[in-house]
Amino acid sequence: QVQLVESGGGLVQAGGSLRLSCAASGRTLSSYGMAWFRQPPGKEREFVAAISWSSGRTYSADSVKGRFTISRDNAKNTVYLQMNSLKPEDTAVYYCAAEYRGSGSALSRVYDYWGQGTQVTVSS
Repeated sequence: QVQLVESGGGLVQAGGSLRLSCAASGRTLSSYGMAWFRQPPGKEREFVAAISWSSGRTYSADSVKGRFTISRDNAKNTVYLQMNSLKPEDTAVYYCAAEYRGSGSALSRVYDYWGQGTQVTVSS
């Protein structure tokens, strides 16, 4: 069993930056592919970024390419999402997710564990 806890969300002006953290307990994250998803108000959950468990290869949605970066620190059992040049349309609840030996899928259904989410609000 893996417990995931997100932190780092908040209110920021457009053009600003935030770094989200996803801390895991229960199991080491080094065996898990990790991802960030988000759910904007009134919309469905969508893929943001992912990182493979073995190669460390990363993937990101077109809407955040060049602005958001996913990374992991296995020693700290933590995954990060660095968000730069934030836009009002990035406003959402952000969730991290884990898939055992995952390759970094954009499909939410493959992930076994989810955090509770952290709110990010970008003002214009």
